[in-house]
Amino acid sequence: MRAVLNRFLDRHARFPKPDPAVLRFHQSVPGYQPTPLHSLPGLARELGVGSLLVKDECPRFGLKAFKALGASWAVHRFLERHGRAGVTFASATDGNHGRAVAWAARLTGNRAVIYVPRHTVPARIDAIRSEGAEVIVVDGTYDDAVDRADHDSHLNGWQVISDTAYPGYMEIPAWVMEGYSTMFAEIEARPDIVIIQAGVGGLAAAAVQHFAGAKLVCVQPSEADGLLESASSENGEPRSTQKSQRTIMAGLACGVPSLLAWPVLKRGVTLFMSVDDRFAAEAMRRLHPMIISGETGAAGLGGLIALCREPEFAQSKEQLGLSGDSSVLVISTEGDTDPENYRAIVHGS
Repeated sequence: MRAVLNRFLDRHARFPKPDPAVLRFHQSVPGYQPTPLHSLPGLARELGVGSLLVKDECPRFGLKAFKALGASWAVHRFLERHGRAGVTFASATDGNHGRAVAWAARLTGNRAVIYVPRHTVPARIDAIRSEGAEVIVVDGTYDDAVDRADHDSHLNGWQVISDTAYPGYMEIPAWVMEGYSTMFAEIEARPDIVIIQAGVGGLAAAAVQHFAGAKLVCVQPSEADGLLESASSENGEPRSTQKSQRTIMAGLACGVPSLLAWPVLKRGVTLFMSVDDRFAAEAMRRLHPMIISGETGAAGLGGLIALCREPEFAQSKEQLGLSGDSSVLVISTEGDTDPENYRAIVHGS
């Protein structure tokens, strides 16, 4: 576990305001409801902060994760521009984004082919298939699945809907990131500190763009810390994790930061940190039963627990100004997308 204060932070950076059309679009989608924002005063007192708010994304469109916001907006933008049906959408995923793309494809009467890395648990694969998608298991990591989805899509004339940007593929990930703005538009509170988990960085970049004036903390697993590696590099260039990418926080098991998200994070995130799996597991238990938060969903709270409790983060906590007067927001990005593991962690069964 470690933390890096962002020496590349630009306090005067100005980011474009989210397009209000995004929220209007999501409000038109069947099943739209703002997700709950919970206040946890007891846990706030225990951790020594002024207030703690948790945005619960488990109920989002019945998909147990926030990813539907980005996928649906990106699919909408693509079809709006090209005006055609009969499209095959393809994507790589650790679970939630792929299900969201499959759901958006089904809603628009199109087909989806979703690529998952070998370690993806059956429950997440089954959830993707329940949306009518074809699932292809790739013998490798998430980054290998990204490469395979891109390769096959070029061969077959499919359209990739990815939440990570890479050379030659930048526009659609920007739409995905833009779609996440609806989540933050639903939050009227203006916290002092936002602690948000990051895989390739799209959600965290959307948070930077929305919460002007707040201090942003990015949390990654210790075994998948590409953003931390990037922030630690001499010139601040995006770098891949050097770790195994083996973590219970499956939605964050990514090696390379998004080329679109990283410049935003480099200018707007105050602190990058990584935590061991045990902190996500503890956060899951602390949120239960009020909030059903999966391994990735609880990572932000896991980061807050580590910041407030672990001696190795004491200097980072002081530099961040995290105190008994601080208002803190964390996002529970997913519910129990792996029900068996959720029960094992929360109930010890």
